[in-house]
Amino acid sequence: MPRLTLQALGLKIIEKRGDKGVREAAKEIGTSAATLSRVERGHLPDLETFGKICKWLGVDPGEVLGTRQEVSRPIASAQTHFRKDQAVNPKTAAALGDLIIKAHLALELMDESEEFGSLV
Repeated sequence: MPRLTLQALGLKIIEKRGDKGVREAAKEIGTSAATLSRVERGHLPDLETFGKICKWLGVDPGEVLGTRQEVSRPIASAQTHFRKDQAVNPKTAAALGDLIIKAHLALELMDESEEFGSLV
């Protein structure tokens, strides 16, 4: 099965909601109908909405962004809000996702080295 991309996210939402209305699906996801409608039309969601949509679709956000990596602890939630009607370039969104994951991994390594140092 091909990897779900940011560009195909809207189509996947439409496919999953089937005969449900946008308002009903948006309520299940935890976002507004207007936001969901924009995403279905190809606009990129903010990170919080993106996470909610991925959870509703049952997909790993890292797989969509192409940044999925195995980590020993869950990655802390990162949130941002992009101004209305300004779509983020898919490459920028993927780079931001990658940056967040790498920053988390670096912090995790720092924590582990501090724990190890206290044992010595």
